[in-house]
Formats: sequence, structure tokens, C-alpha cells
Amino acid sequence: MMRDEDILELKAPQLNPAERLFIPQILDGMKTTLVHLGKSLLTKPMTVQYPEERRTVRVDNYRGVHRLNRDADGRVACVACHMCSTACPAHCIHIEAAESPWDDREKYPVKFDIDELRCIYCGMCSEACPVDAIELTPDYDLVGRSRQEMILGKEELLSIFDKTKDVKPRKNPGITGYPGTGDKPKAIESSSEVPKQ
Repeated sequence: MMRDEDILELKAPQLNPAERLFIPQILDGMKTTLVHLGKSLLTKPMTVQYPEERRTVRVDNYRGVHRLNRDADGRVACVACHMCSTACPAHCIHIEAAESPWDDREKYPVKFDIDELRCIYCGMCSEACPVDAIELTPDYDLVGRSRQEMILGKEELLSIFDKTKDVKPRKNPGITGYPGTGDKPKAIESSSEVPKQ
């Protein structure tokens, strides 16, 4: 059972007549509006006449249209690990993997699709990718006439890399075991000899 001293009685605050009419709050809001109006009249407008004028974007972290990066040999850098599709909160990445024809990796994507209309451009796919194969570019004017045109396949994503590689070069991180990536670690020579101590 609850004791009387544990009970707190809350009372609504009493408002004076001006506060009941919300006059101070209205005047505060009008003051803020007039300050912003004065600033906008005295400074240069921030409006850009798109598409003739384009705003400059920060290339390092702007999240626009996706691209699939190529490795040093011009092949798709993706190793079909499905990390990007697993990390994607919108479930807009679909990958079909196959055994790689190259000796330096086990798998590669036969099919790699991204539904750009479903994507929320969060960048989780590029963060999850261990080989820096998928990236978001500073390109933001992607247009399609149908829903099907907005599903970009592997070849379209690779062509976006070819267009944007000079604007935003690939990070090329060092990945153990994948040649042509970053600074490769020195290979440990296998030897039957026991190292001398």
C-alpha cells in the first residue's frame, strides 16, 4: 500500500491574461521571422537556377548515384561476399555470385542490381564492403522514364565508375590476399625449417 508522503500532487501553472492570449509567444515568433527576413534581404540569395547552375558538392562524403569500382586490371572489384546487400536497410541490392574465372578470388558477381528508387542513399553498402567495390558518387542527376530503367545492373554501375573515376578516385584499401589492393602485406614464406631463436 502506498503511503501519503509518497504521493506528489501536481498542479497546472497559473497563466496571467497576456499568457492566456499567447501574446508573448506570438511576438517572439514575429521577431524571429523579421530577423530572418532582414538577413535574407541583406545577403546574397542562396537559390541556384538548376540545371543551368549547379551547387558544388563535397566529393569525399556526398552520397549520390552508386558505382561499382574496377580493380587495377579493369575487372569488377566486387568479390560477391553479399556484405552490401546484407547491410542495406532498404533491401535494394541483389547479387548473384558464381565461381571466379580468375585465380586471385573465389567468387565474382554474375549479376549485381541496385534499385535506385528503393535506395535511401544511406551509404551502408559502401561502409560494409571489405574491398571498396561499391561507392556512392557525387553524381545526383539520375533520370529514368520507367521503374525498370532505375534498376541499375552491373554494366551500368561499372560505366558510372568509368565516368566518375577522375572526379572521385577509388580508395583502394589494402586487403589481405587480394592482389592490386592498397599496400599488400609481405607474403610469409613457408618453410619446413624451425626458426632459430
